[in-house]
Amino acid sequence: MTTGRTTKPVPASKPFRASDYLHDESDIAAYLETVLEDGDARVVPVALRTVAEAMGGMTSLAERTGLSRETLYRTLSDKGNPRLDTLTTILGAFGLRMAVAPARPDTKRRPRAADAP
Repeated sequence: MTTGRTTKPVPASKPFRASDYLHDESDIAAYLETVLEDGDARVVPVALRTVAEAMGGMTSLAERTGLSRETLYRTLSDKGNPRLDTLTTILGAFGLRMAVAPARPDTKRRPRAADAP
C-alpha cells in the first residue's frame, strides 16, 4: 500500500538567471530583441545589466566601453535611462549595433516622394 509520499529528498531549487543562457552575440541579440518587443522601455536597462553579467560583469563592461563602473551601475539600474550614445557604446561592447525595422508588416506599399508623379 502506498501513501503518496515520496521518500526521496527534493533537490534544492535555484533562481532562474537569464545571464546563464546568454553565450554569444546571437543569444544576446535574440534576448534583447524579445525584451524590446514587449514595448516597456523600463526593462531595457535591466536587460542590458543581465547581458553585462553574462559577458563578465560590470568591470569587464567598463573596460570595453571606457565608461566607469559607477556610471554603468547607475545607467543599468531599475531606474536607469541610458542616453543614446551610452546605449550604442554598450551594445558595441556586446558585439551588437542598433537597427530599425518596421513595427508591423506593411501590406500596402506607400508611395515614396521619388515615386510621386
